[in-house]
Amino acid sequence: QVYLVESGGGLVQAGDSLRLSCAASGPPFSTYAMGWFRQAPGKEREFVAAISRSGVGTVYADSVKGRFTISRDGAKNTWYLHLNSLKPEDTAIYYCAASTRGSSWNVAIDRKNDYDYWGQGTQVTVSS
Repeated sequence: QVYLVESGGGLVQAGDSLRLSCAASGPPFSTYAMGWFRQAPGKEREFVAAISRSGVGTVYADSVKGRFTISRDGAKNTWYLHLNSLKPEDTAIYYCAASTRGSSWNVAIDRKNDYDYWGQGTQVTVSS
């Protein structure tokens, strides 16, 4: 069982930055790949960014490429999503997720259905 807790969301203005955190507890840090997803009102949950078990492989949605960065701190069992140059269309609840399905060491996963565990989400609201 993996327990995930997100934090760091808030209300910001367009162009501002935020850092979301996802603290994990359970199996060893390198056991699972991690991802960030988001869900806006009336829309389906969509992929944002992911990082492989090794921490080497990353993948981003086209809509956030160049603005968002995923990273991790193994000593703290915590993953981060750095959000820069925020836009109103980035407004959503952001979720972190863990995949324990034995993905390849350097492969980041962008498929929602490959994730087993989810956090409760943190709200990000960007005003224009």
